[in-house]
Amino acid sequence: MEANPLLLIIRTLGDLYIFILLLRVILQLVHADYYNPISQGVVRITQPVINPLRKMIPKIANTDISPVVFALLLKALFIYLLSSHAIPLLWISILASAGVLYTFLDIIFYAVLGSVIISWVAPGSPHPAPQLIMQVTAPFYKLMQKFIPPIGGFDLSPIVIIISIQLIQSQLRPFI
Repeated sequence: MEANPLLLIIRTLGDLYIFILLLRVILQLVHADYYNPISQGVVRITQPVINPLRKMIPKIANTDISPVVFALLLKALFIYLLSSHAIPLLWISILASAGVLYTFLDIIFYAVLGSVIISWVAPGSPHPAPQLIMQVTAPFYKLMQKFIPPIGGFDLSPIVIIISIQLIQSQLRPFI
């Protein structure tokens, strides 16, 4: 817990922006609907910092990695500024990478959790948020269903994904 309320606010806003940057990458990776209002909002919020970086950082496999690079730099900056003692640069980069990966997994975790709830409450909803959540989780479900097919009409892939994410995050927790 932060002792200084101003540092808490700065860190929270920074983590929120990192969340949005990584959400942009995920939306791009899963080929989510670009014209969804939520996708448009994510693009608008991240565009000012991503456009200059795009000129310097090439795409990898047709994927714009500049949001990930900026998220790593922002996380490293917060670790450096908010630490009470000097930390070696290599350790800062390890902590930043672990923090960004943890946030990435958080996004997937909450998307899977949201898709499970949506499938119970409002399957096939025309609202942009449920549509986007289903688009984000569909590739992960398809990947898991290759190993664990639905059994008697029950899809167990969300359970496997959630447990896998929790296991990975438990290993990352000491580094964040």
